[in-house]
Amino acid sequence: MRFQKRYALLLFWLVALCGNAQEMPIHYDLGENYSDRYKFSTVLSINGSDEKTVMVRTYYGGMPLRPKGHFIAVYNADMNLETDYNYKYAGKHMVDGFVRNGQLYLLELKYDDRSEAYAYVVHQSPLHDFNFTERTILSVPSKTVLNPLAVNKYNRNFGNGFSTATFFNDDRSAFAITVHHREGKAEKYHMYLYGTDLKQQMVYDFSDQIVEKNYAFENIAVSKDLKTLYLMGKAYFKKRRFDAKERRFQYELVRVTNSGHQTQEFNEGGRFPEALKPLLSDGELTAVGFYADRKDKRYNGLVYFKLDAKTLALQTKKYNPFSEQFMLDKFGREVNAEIKNLIFKDVHITEKKEILFSAEEYFVTTGNDIGDSSTRKVENYHYNDIVCAKLAADGTMEWARNINKTEVTRGDEAYASYTAFGKDDSMYFFINSGEHPQKLGRNRIIFKQGYSKNPNMFVIRLNGSGEMDYQKLIDDKEVRLPIMVSRPLIDKERGQLLFYAKRGSKKQLVKVGFGVPKTTKEGK
Repeated sequence: MRFQKRYALLLFWLVALCGNAQEMPIHYDLGENYSDRYKFSTVLSINGSDEKTVMVRTYYGGMPLRPKGHFIAVYNADMNLETDYNYKYAGKHMVDGFVRNGQLYLLELKYDDRSEAYAYVVHQSPLHDFNFTERTILSVPSKTVLNPLAVNKYNRNFGNGFSTATFFNDDRSAFAITVHHREGKAEKYHMYLYGTDLKQQMVYDFSDQIVEKNYAFENIAVSKDLKTLYLMGKAYFKKRRFDAKERRFQYELVRVTNSGHQTQEFNEGGRFPEALKPLLSDGELTAVGFYADRKDKRYNGLVYFKLDAKTLALQTKKYNPFSEQFMLDKFGREVNAEIKNLIFKDVHITEKKEILFSAEEYFVTTGNDIGDSSTRKVENYHYNDIVCAKLAADGTMEWARNINKTEVTRGDEAYASYTAFGKDDSMYFFINSGEHPQKLGRNRIIFKQGYSKNPNMFVIRLNGSGEMDYQKLIDDKEVRLPIMVSRPLIDKERGQLLFYAKRGSKKQLVKVGFGVPKTTKEGK
C-alpha cells in the first residue's frame, strides 16, 4: 500500500473581482492501484458503513454489451481492499443499493411471469459473509411494458400502462416508490414510503388526483419519524385547453401521510417556477429553485417559498432576479442572453440557516454515429455551467455566481458533471477538466472537458461573500486514471469525500479531506 499526501499549492483567480486568495484547506490520499478483471462496468452504489466503503458495480460482457452481474468491493478506512464478491446476478432493472446495520441491500424492479406483476425485490447479504437472499417488498399486477422505470423524472408521460419511480431522501434514511398503473380500464396511482430497514411506513392511494393531471415528481423530503412524505414535481394537465402564453404543467408540492394529503400549487400568473427542491430542516419547510417570466424556461432568477409544514399554506415568497455579476460571469457583455435547462444538484444549509444552492445546465441532443457500414442515431448528454447562489435565512438572495463549464458524453456520466460539498459558509465544487481553464476575455474563463484524456481534478470555491477561486487538486502525474467525479461517497460528519478512479482493468480510490491532515508524507 502506498499513500501520496500533498497539498495543491497553486491558486488562480477565476475573476478579477475576487478578494485576496487563501490556500484551500484541502488534502488528498491515494489508495493502491489495483487490477480489475471487469473492464466494462458502471457504479450502481457507493456507501459507507463503520468506516468501511462498500462499492457495488454492474459489470457487462458479450456483444453487444449487456449486464452480467454485480461486483462488490469492501475497503477499510485506509482504502485497503478487505474483501470482494462476485454476485453473478445481473437483473434487468437494478435500481439502487444501500447499507444498513452491516447488511447490503440491492433494490431491483423485476417482472414475475407467474403472477403477472411487477415486483420490487430486495437482494440482501451480510457484509462479513456474502450470502444473498431475496424478498419482495411490493408487487403490482400489470402487463409487461417496454420501459417500466420512469428514468427521466423531469418529463414523465404515462401511456404504456405501467410506470414507476424510486426516490431516496437526502440522508438516505428512507425511500419512496410511486406506481402509476392500470386496474382494468381505471388508472391507479399509489405512493409507498419505506425506511432503509425495509419497514413500510406508508401506503397511500393518490388515484383520484390523476384524473386531471399526470405527475412527474423530482425531489422528496421526509420527516424524521418517517410518517410524513413531501413530494415535489411537475403536474401535467390532461384535458385543459391552453392558449399560446400558457404551459401545460405546473409545479406542485404534495404532503402525504397515511390519513390524507395536502397540495400546494405554484402557479402565480406570469411567474413559472422551475427545478423546485423541498427542504425540511428543524421542522421548518421551505422550497427553493428558479423561476422564469416566460413559459419557455428562460430563467430570470431564483425563487424562495416558506410553507407551513402541516398545511402547506404559503407564508413567504420571494423572487430574486439574477444579478449583474451573475450575468457577467455567464455571458460577458452579450445581449439577449438566455438561461435555461437548469437542474437542481445540491443544497447546503449553514448554521445561520442560510441556503447555498447549486444547479447545473443539463440537456440532451441527438446526433449521428457513423460506423464501418452504418449510421445510427445517438443521444449526447451535455453537462454545462454550474449555478450557485446564497439565500439569507429569510429567502433574500445575497449573491449568485456562474461557473462556466462545458462537457458532453455518450457513455458513463459518472466521469462528467460535478460534486458539490458545503462546509461552514463556503461551497466547494469538484470537477474534471483539461489542463488549464480557457480564457474567454473580460476576466472570464471556462473549464472544458478533460476526463477522457487528461484526468485532472479541479476544485472551485465560493466563499460566504460569493468570491471565487480555484486550484488544480490532482493531475495526471498523480492519478493516471480518470476519476468518477460525480459519484463519490460523501461523509459530511468527517468532512471528506471518497472518489473512484477507473480505466479498463485498473482502479484506484482517492480520498479528499478538509483541514490539516494528521500526518504528511511527501509524495513523488
